[in-house]
Amino acid sequence: MIRLALLLLCLALPAFGAPIRIKDLADFDGVRGNDLVGYGLVVGLNGTGDGLRNSPFTEEIMSNLLERLGVNVSGEMLRPKNVAAVFVTAALPPFARAGSRVDVTISAIGDAKSLLGGTLVMTPLNGADGQIYAVAQGTIIAGGLSAEGQAARVVQGVPTSGTIPAGARVEREVEFDFTALPSLRLALRNPDFTTAGRIESVVNGAFGGRMAQMLDSGTVEIDLRGQSPAHVLARLENLTVEPATPARVVVDQRSGTIVMGEDVRISRVAVAQGNLTLRIEETPQVVQPNPFAPGQTVVVPRTNAQLETDGTGLAEVEGSTSLSQVVAGLNALGVAPYDMIDILKSINAAGALHAEFVVR
Repeated sequence: MIRLALLLLCLALPAFGAPIRIKDLADFDGVRGNDLVGYGLVVGLNGTGDGLRNSPFTEEIMSNLLERLGVNVSGEMLRPKNVAAVFVTAALPPFARAGSRVDVTISAIGDAKSLLGGTLVMTPLNGADGQIYAVAQGTIIAGGLSAEGQAARVVQGVPTSGTIPAGARVEREVEFDFTALPSLRLALRNPDFTTAGRIESVVNGAFGGRMAQMLDSGTVEIDLRGQSPAHVLARLENLTVEPATPARVVVDQRSGTIVMGEDVRISRVAVAQGNLTLRIEETPQVVQPNPFAPGQTVVVPRTNAQLETDGTGLAEVEGSTSLSQVVAGLNALGVAPYDMIDILKSINAAGALHAEFVVR
């Protein structure tokens, strides 16, 4: 309850709209990365690799790799435990040039127990078009630890996944003529008509004329007027705008977290909340006959049943005009975070919560 009160109290402090840079509010058309994926082999594991009988694809790729290196393994029964088949993923950043390096993530796909200490063998990384854009190789930094004995095993983190910082070298560039664009489009990460209109006004005020035009709640088009796109973006992305956010309440039932936006309002409503606890205790007793008397031992059942109710009764939450009043009204109920989530659901169902209600 203390954690909830502190969280809501921090959100209830007076908040003044802070201007945000356009680069933090929108993505620029054409300035984007590309996902890469590859299938490779990790070697040098300390007996924690794939069991080749359970992972035949590992044996296949290892045989193909050895044959490309001039080693004939046809018909051989390979049973090493120091290799593992993995998927290699990476993100090719925008405007990446040949020779630059990117980070890669390695994930085991077989029954390997750990990739700790392994080395990724040269692995080509393909884009969505099937072309090879980078090649990855290097020593893996695993993100976990695994130790086991004959009767017990301890695992911390995820030892079957790791990374190689700057582990891939770009071999092919994405063909995109950025300088030939006649116009640019800004894609708002959180579409909103008010925010898009403010961006339009700020850009037109900074560059003069009708250079920016709002197309919809998530798109603002910039007419370059023959100017260099790079120079325009360098100036445009640092312009500041005060974004408008919708009233929203987000709850996470797994962790009991509640987050409210500044514009959340609650109409006047009465709330009753309580918990019902039923306790049943079995205390059987053994009854024996007197010494030397006829009879037999009997177990006599005894059950104690109790029904308890614990709640705050009927509490009234006053109509609110600010977030601080909303927080004060909810905290006055004096309930735990998980119960607060149920109360917010009921208030929303009653039509008294004037905000978008999101449950995760």
